Amino acid sequence: MAEARRIVQAAAQGAIPLRLIGGLAIRLHGRDAPHPGLARAYKDIDLVTSRSADRMAADLLVSIGYEANPSFNTLNTGRRGLFYDRRNGRQLDLFVDTFEMCHKIPIAARLELDPVTVPLAELLLTKLQIVRLNDKDLKDTVALVLEHRMGDGDVDTVNASYIAKLCARDWGLWRTCKLSIERTGTMLDSLDLSPEERTVVRERLVVLGNRIEAEPKSQRWKLRDRIGDRIRWYQEPEEVA
Repeated sequence: MAEARRIVQAAAQGAIPLRLIGGLAIRLHGRDAPHPGLARAYKDIDLVTSRSADRMAADLLVSIGYEANPSFNTLNTGRRGLFYDRRNGRQLDLFVDTFEMCHKIPIAARLELDPVTVPLAELLLTKLQIVRLNDKDLKDTVALVLEHRMGDGDVDTVNASYIAKLCARDWGLWRTCKLSIERTGTMLDSLDLSPEERTVVRERLVVLGNRIEAEPKSQRWKLRDRIGDRIRWYQEPEEVA
């Protein structure tokens, strides 16, 4: 966490739009000490920048001690970059403009809403867009929902309206988010939470699910809905060591 803060502060000093995303970003929005039932290890630092600042962000990372992966970065120019702090055994993943794994989540247009991380709605979407939810992603999802209510804004709130609008335009994202919300509710009992905490998380997930369902769907969404699950609706994300 200290290293993640150092990187974002160095970017701010250089007026480079660079924000944290992923598990560490969710942790930074949580309570001072991690919830005992939701604590986990972090294997890398995930960042996102705008397309116009891609080169500046990469140069900054190298200047503060990171080594670029030349073959991966060249192959993924304008999309994603990998950097290493070999001395401390750290890997850094830099996303450009969008977060793209199972689904593509737009980021750049709302990058300035928070000085350190992407907004809470985007943070939650990076977890809900995962087709095969694992233990760490489940804990991240629950930690974020437990600490923040659903609403229409972005100040200490998960902007459910924004999530619903994105899902209303993209059937595949809607389908995966719906599945992830259901699975998170089902898997809650496997976590070391109090009955009251489980109730809070379930109620907030219901609020989010209802907002997503109530949002008027685009014509493109309706056409894709006719096909349903007969055709795969997500990408298989690339794992990089």
